[in-house]
Amino acid sequence: MMRVYEPFGGPTQPDLRTERYFRTTTTAPAEAPIELPRTATETSGPAFDTADLAGLGLDLSNDNKALGSLMVVAGQVLDEDGRPVPNALMEVWQANASGKYPHAADSRPAPQDPNFTGAGRMLTDADGRYRFVTIKPGAYPVPNTGNWWRPPHIHFSLYGDSFSSRLITQMFFPGDPLNAADGILQAVPDAAARTRLIAQPDESLGIPEHALGFRFDIVLRGRNETPMAE
Repeated sequence: MMRVYEPFGGPTQPDLRTERYFRTTTTAPAEAPIELPRTATETSGPAFDTADLAGLGLDLSNDNKALGSLMVVAGQVLDEDGRPVPNALMEVWQANASGKYPHAADSRPAPQDPNFTGAGRMLTDADGRYRFVTIKPGAYPVPNTGNWWRPPHIHFSLYGDSFSSRLITQMFFPGDPLNAADGILQAVPDAAARTRLIAQPDESLGIPEHALGFRFDIVLRGRNETPMAE
C-alpha cells in the first residue's frame, strides 16, 4: 500500500503549510484532520487493467509531432522493501515546451501546441516498470509571486491497492538553475530526499539520435520513500 498523506511527515516530506510554497498558507487545513472509518470502498480498490485505459496511450508527443526536445521517461515503482509494485495506475501531466498547460485554467499568453496532449495514463508491468515518451516541459511563471518561475517538471499520480493510498509528486530535471529557488521542490526539508525528486539521465532509455532518456524510480514508503510534491 502506498503512503497515506499525513501532515508534518518528518524531514523527508513537506509540511502541509510552508512559507516557500505560498499557496499552502490558504489551502492547508487550519485544524487537525478528523479521522473517519474506512469502508470497503476505500480499502478494497482500485483494480485496473488495460481495458480501463482505452484511448490513452503512452506517447504524449503524438508520434513526435509535438514541439520540443523529445525524451523517454522510464523507471520502476517499488514498495518500502524494494519490491516492485505491479499494475499500479500511473497518471502523468505536464506543460508543453513553452511552459503552457493544455488546459483552460492556464490563461498565460504563451503558445499552445495542438500536437501535444499534455497528459496520459499507464499501468506498471509485472516488474513495476513504466515508460512513456514526451517532450521536455518548459519553465513558467507563477502568478502574483514576484517573478517565481517553476522549473521544468512532470507531475505524477499513483494509486496503490486502495483509493485511500495515493501518491502525488513531481519529477524535476538535473542541473536546472531554477530548482534551487523552487518553492515546491525546496519545501522538502531534507536535502537527500529532494534528490529523489530529480530524474537521472540514462542513455540506455533513450532512442539513439532521436530522444533523450531519463530514469525516475518511485519508492512508495519507508526511509527511501519519494517525497510528496503537489
